[in-house]
Amino acid sequence: MKLAGKTAIVTGGGRDIGRAVAVKLASEGANVVINYFASSAGANETIKQIEAVGGRAIAAQGDLNIAADIEALVSQTVEVFGGVDILVNNAGGLIARKAIVEMDLDHWNAVMSLNLTSTFLMTKACLAHMTQGTIVNLASQAGRDGGGPGAVAYATSKGAVMTMTRGLAKELGPDIRVNALCPGMIDTDFHNIHTSDAGRRGFEANAPLKRQGHVEDAANLVLFLACDDSAFLTGTNIDINGGMLFS
Repeated sequence: MKLAGKTAIVTGGGRDIGRAVAVKLASEGANVVINYFASSAGANETIKQIEAVGGRAIAAQGDLNIAADIEALVSQTVEVFGGVDILVNNAGGLIARKAIVEMDLDHWNAVMSLNLTSTFLMTKACLAHMTQGTIVNLASQAGRDGGGPGAVAYATSKGAVMTMTRGLAKELGPDIRVNALCPGMIDTDFHNIHTSDAGRRGFEANAPLKRQGHVEDAANLVLFLACDDSAFLTGTNIDINGGMLFS
């Protein structure tokens, strides 16, 4: 049990990568707080899966663009489990594909808030209760290569998350390690919504591993970064894309 006695917050833990991460951390002994915005049903399903592997978890609704919601989320975590040891900043999204020429400021600000400002606010709130531990951010392959069509805002926000990861590692070491993963094509609702089936089949044909990633692939990497197996890693942004992009 690599995380026995630890408490983790996983934002966006009601589905896809967030759910897989929450279940994985719980299976290694962590108490898990699952933040969700709209889908209580998804969060409750994650809790059921965690309890099925003998873990402990609670769900906490909150808008990560609102500082008061974040403070309430972190306070609830401390009240129930006594502290925060691991923060997984998973919540985020593309919202919509829009080229710069058709993008208004509201869309730009919404994407930045969803992916970047939420990471800042969650990190700041948790640091008030963390004397040691780990932070794992979800960046993206888009932060490396600029993303696909209409993803400039998303790619920019994820590139900023990568830079924040490096800066936080310097600021918070040696007691708190900060790393990120940069997923490529993972089989999730994100790509169900925003990527054509032809694009996904093309990825599978061209990727050295000849498949899309699974949410468990991402969850395994988050676990590695969250536990002492990665004790000499901080400030890293690790690619997980089936070999489609080398950095």
